Amino acid sequence: MRRSGWILIGLVTFLSGCVALGMNHYDDLFGPQQVQQRIQPQSEPHGAAYLSDIKPILDSRCVVCHGCYDAPCQLKLSSPEGIDRGVSKTRVYDGTRLLAESPTRLLFDAQSTSQWRDKGFTPILNERVQTEYANLNASVLYNSLLLKHTQPFAQQGLLPQHYDFSLDRAQTCPTMDEYPDYAKEQPHAGMPYGLPALTNSEFAQLTQWIKQGSPMSQIAPPNADEQLAVAKWESFLNQDDNKSRLAARYIYEHWYLANAYFDHLDGDAFFKLVRSKTPPGEPIELIATVRPFDDPKVARVYYRLMQVRSTILSKTHMPLALNDDKLARLQTQFIHSDYQVSQLPGYAPKLAANPFKVFAAIPVKSRYQFMLDEAELIVKGFIKGPVCRGQIALNVINDHFWVAFVDPDKNASPAVAQLLTRHDDDLILPAAEQSNVLPLSSWAKYAKRQHDYLEAKTALSNQVFADGKQLNLDLIWQGEGHNQNAALTIFRHFDSATVVKGFIGQAPKTTWVLDYALFERIHYLLVAGFDVYGNIGHQLVTRLYMDFLRLEGEQNFLNLLPLSHRQAIKQHWYRKSHLSLSEFINRKSLLGAPSGIHYHSNDPQAELYDMLKAHLKPVLNEAYDYTAVPPALQPLNTLPVRAINQLPQVSFILAVDSKGEHKPYTLIHHNAHFNISSLLNEEGQRAYEEDTATVVPGFIGDYPEAIWHLPNQAHIDAFVQQLGEVRSESDYRMLKATFGIRRTHPQFWQYSDLLHRVARDVRGVEYGLFDYNRLENR
Repeated sequence: MRRSGWILIGLVTFLSGCVALGMNHYDDLFGPQQVQQRIQPQSEPHGAAYLSDIKPILDSRCVVCHGCYDAPCQLKLSSPEGIDRGVSKTRVYDGTRLLAESPTRLLFDAQSTSQWRDKGFTPILNERVQTEYANLNASVLYNSLLLKHTQPFAQQGLLPQHYDFSLDRAQTCPTMDEYPDYAKEQPHAGMPYGLPALTNSEFAQLTQWIKQGSPMSQIAPPNADEQLAVAKWESFLNQDDNKSRLAARYIYEHWYLANAYFDHLDGDAFFKLVRSKTPPGEPIELIATVRPFDDPKVARVYYRLMQVRSTILSKTHMPLALNDDKLARLQTQFIHSDYQVSQLPGYAPKLAANPFKVFAAIPVKSRYQFMLDEAELIVKGFIKGPVCRGQIALNVINDHFWVAFVDPDKNASPAVAQLLTRHDDDLILPAAEQSNVLPLSSWAKYAKRQHDYLEAKTALSNQVFADGKQLNLDLIWQGEGHNQNAALTIFRHFDSATVVKGFIGQAPKTTWVLDYALFERIHYLLVAGFDVYGNIGHQLVTRLYMDFLRLEGEQNFLNLLPLSHRQAIKQHWYRKSHLSLSEFINRKSLLGAPSGIHYHSNDPQAELYDMLKAHLKPVLNEAYDYTAVPPALQPLNTLPVRAINQLPQVSFILAVDSKGEHKPYTLIHHNAHFNISSLLNEEGQRAYEEDTATVVPGFIGDYPEAIWHLPNQAHIDAFVQQLGEVRSESDYRMLKATFGIRRTHPQFWQYSDLLHRVARDVRGVEYGLFDYNRLENR
């Protein structure tokens, strides 16, 4: 049917709906509100049709903006439960609230749609009398799609200023009662917001589905082999002896965010490790606590593998391969190690938030090796976990830095274990105070404890490395010769971030070297102990405490450099820094022992980077090697700073090679800073003249801000040349008009589909849908 025909039908339906809605008498029109049962078995025709025809449209057109914590109005269209739950006017990310908010996690914090209604969520589907007319006219989802379909939308160019794409924009989240006024006041606000409308065919399919009452079905359950594997792992995780139970608790508190899968089996199911009130063999009954170490309030916790039934999103996807080798490794680390657990620790907040007390019985080497085995996964928890969004959480790190690790054989000596035992009270973390915190008094307390710990750690290090013979690259873990987790790179993209294996890109400004205690504290600060629903005090103290830990990681790296250069390099990292928590906490932590590494130039940091790469060469991941991009794209690594200043943080490039195949690249803009010790004045610390850019093969980042399509070599050459000549916003907009896929591009969704097809091919098990909430309007 022609588009004009659909518009006519849509207008008639829309106007008739507005008449009805203007009456505001839903009870009279459609009967009293009553939650509907929409989930049907896959075997039912409507259930099968949902999976084959409807879910792909929702995923590719809606979930790319409505998938997780930071989805507008908390609307998650990535699962039947999320669709049924609907919308909320309450923000998850709110850095100003004085009191913690009640959590609203799907599956955990309410078990039925009725319970979500009691928590203030309102429906996007009709929950009154089920007729075709009512299902359309009483559906926020349908009216949002219709509003987009019946309003003109720009064909190329920029969208007007009344489109607000800021992450902290005001959110109306209208109910159906409010929708007529909303549509009148914001006729541009139909869905997909700020993107082209669905095709006539897609709109017709969703309309027919909504007419029928929006029946849904869950994805296929795990296959028989996967179910057997689940049973084997649940048996291991739920043994009865104290040693096994403590080990299972430790494993759970580090893996609970992962999407586990069985890489040796033919199947595509992912699983979450969860705490349940019920043992293996019975239906899972989730223990819904805010933190993984909160009091479960049951006599026995069972650790279960629950299938992930929602659409996989790149921004939250952390795959973890499970197999027999991994199981054997855990047996060696936790069960066969020589230690005893006479009594299981409790869950009182001040105890449970301190892993050094809770897991003191488990040898440090076992704990540390476990974390190192999946170091990228653990660090991804910092990046893709609850703090993944928000400048206040991420302005504590630089835009580009490398991470290496202290070798567990050097970090698990009796002296180190004794140090951690003596100072376990100094290592307590903000989560001990739960989610409502007074930031200033808390900071002073934690600063004193961190200072005492660092003083003791430095004294021990000076004693161990008194002759300088051992303070060399032997200190750095080499991944046992095969584990690529030994070298990581972290990219910050203003208010999101990415971690990948390997030392990626040009030599960074700073590098972290993590030891066990530091690695563990970052995990319990930013992942296990962080409450995204916490008050402003909890969030600020988390940010302030992370300053301590960043400084400690940087100091471990500085200690490998000559004594003569350490202070000068550190001062360069913290130029224009006022008397601050950084200087306060770090003034006595400079290691006095000389480095055992021999340097030959006046740039020892550059030398050390070269030596680190040589030391770890057998395990360096080269998938994102910036020197491996085609010669035509190499100039993007040395762009003039004025051109770099105009770039967004993350740009995806689809370039067609000589064989006609689309090859993906990511152009990353690194914001430079004089220092990152300022909590609320990041802009004042920006060193614009020092910004850099890196282009790498593949995809880095989950939130593309710009998409470039280069269909042939001539376009590649012209794009690189013209980007190098960009000096202003108008120059950038001209470039975007020629090569960019703007929000207004008539074929935006076709290019979006192409982008995801390429990503699925190159990312494999790492694949998930990208998020379009940060797409620029330039």
